[in-house]
Amino acid sequence: MKGGRTRDSSWPLSGGDVVSHVDPRFGAQLRALRSERGLSLRALGQLAHRGKSHLHDLETGAKAPTPETASHLDEVLRADGTLVRLVNEPVDHDTEAGELLARVRVSDVSAETLARIEAGVDDLASAYALVRPVDLLPLVRRQLAYVGRLLDGRGTLAQRRRLVVAGGWLTVLRATVHIDLLQQPAAGAHLRTAMALAEHAEHPEIQAWCLETQAWDWLTQGDCRRAMDLSLQAQRVAPRGSSAYIQATAQEARVWARLADVRRTRGALDRLERLTANLPVPERAEHHYRYDPTKALAYTATTLSWAGDPAAEQMARTALAELDPRGDGGERPRRSASARLDLAVALLAADQPDEASVVAADAVRSGRVVSSNWWRAREVLRKVEHTGTAEAAAFREVYEAYRPATR
Repeated sequence: MKGGRTRDSSWPLSGGDVVSHVDPRFGAQLRALRSERGLSLRALGQLAHRGKSHLHDLETGAKAPTPETASHLDEVLRADGTLVRLVNEPVDHDTEAGELLARVRVSDVSAETLARIEAGVDDLASAYALVRPVDLLPLVRRQLAYVGRLLDGRGTLAQRRRLVVAGGWLTVLRATVHIDLLQQPAAGAHLRTAMALAEHAEHPEIQAWCLETQAWDWLTQGDCRRAMDLSLQAQRVAPRGSSAYIQATAQEARVWARLADVRRTRGALDRLERLTANLPVPERAEHHYRYDPTKALAYTATTLSWAGDPAAEQMARTALAELDPRGDGGERPRRSASARLDLAVALLAADQPDEASVVAADAVRSGRVVSSNWWRAREVLRKVEHTGTAEAAAFREVYEAYRPATR
């Protein structure tokens, strides 16, 4: 892309920084087995001769288990091979995602529980900002399985379309959670199915969200050319003024920021401001697929900090003060953690590495920096260490304690 810059070592997922596959069922099953036997993490660690923090990482999906560890935990918990089977027989995401689409093509569905299904979609989309990805994923899978069973029934074309739309929203949400867990093959399989469901239902907003989600995924991997193309595609597909259109515009601004093109960054932010100027706050502001205009301040802070704009520091401080007035994470803990990383980047640009280290460490220590956003913490750490500030060592210690597993 003209005016772009090539990817450097500070960009996300470089070199050998690829995260291993973690089957989300493993952590949930390990936690269930431990609870059934009335064991705390510390007690299980003593029985299994494993560290408490290591077991915590296995349960939350931060680390992938080896077959040997799974087999040993099966013995300790008397689980008859339950855990090791989850390691040796990973989920076939292409097959699982394709099964839903196949059912759509061959059957109709009863409309009896459509309202409950649609309410469930909204509940899960609203939980996205609050629930850890590793805990949200099983809930989304369960609701999708329910949709799949209903697709074996029969109903009117209108009822059938509503269920296909619900399946489309759930599938793009599932893909987004997989991206947060750095499970790219699974994310790709479910994004393809979500796009196909959206086309089947003739639902351009779901199509646009699929494109916008792909754009974010490529941006986190440092491929700005693909991210920009997908952001612009999403804007062309989305209904004008829809949440997907607004989000795709915000995504475009972030890509320009990563390309260090301040003029185009400002231009995209100006368009975003016009789009959201008279936008009412939705009934469920935390809903991932309903644009909340109060997000605009946080998005602007992120974008300006990436672009190196001098206005970023004050913008980031204002956003953080609104999100987390008491310093306890606030009602949007994930967004608060991201705002702290934005502020750290802005502070580095303002030559304040000491405060940047403290703020970034607070973000990481909150446990709310998802794996797909981890590259931002890594980038701050590299820049802080380059300054030689005394606070860098403390930040490095926190960073290593919370870093997602890599292979």
